[in-house]
Amino acid sequence: MKRPPRQDEMRLWGMVTATVRAKPTQKAVGWTPKAPKSLESPTTLQPMAPLLIDPKSLKPAGKARAPGPLEGIEPNRKRKIAREHTPLEARLDLHGLDQDRARPVLEAFLRRAWEDGHRAALVITGKGKVGMGVLRSRTPEWLAGPALRDIVAGVSPADKRHGGDGAFYVALKRRPPKV
Repeated sequence: MKRPPRQDEMRLWGMVTATVRAKPTQKAVGWTPKAPKSLESPTTLQPMAPLLIDPKSLKPAGKARAPGPLEGIEPNRKRKIAREHTPLEARLDLHGLDQDRARPVLEAFLRRAWEDGHRAALVITGKGKVGMGVLRSRTPEWLAGPALRDIVAGVSPADKRHGGDGAFYVALKRRPPKV
């Protein structure tokens, strides 16, 4: 039995369907797409003023790169964390969460740990049934994402005493002093 769609899913579907147009060569059978209200009457659009930009301020065209994967934790720092010379005061266990709930929980947890001044955190994902669980594979990707890029310094698999392949050490950047 299928569950009914959630409200956020319906809103997202409405945005997708409002922007989809049939190709001119395609024939829609019994259905004609409607243009969104903002595009139905071109008279409602206001002309835009020209954008004045100093040509000297423009950067030369180059390849735009998205931020790459996070670096691993420095070996000395990882050793201190594994041997508990650097305390692991922040721990998060993601067992029992699906990836839709795990990501916001992870982001909120790490933000709070960083704001509390912690420098290292342990994130337990589990190994998954076959050894490559969804949370285990997606966590490094989430940590490298734009939401956490400014606070996460690096990520490395945890030592066996802290969960081994089913956990990650997350090194957090220093928090700037409050002004």
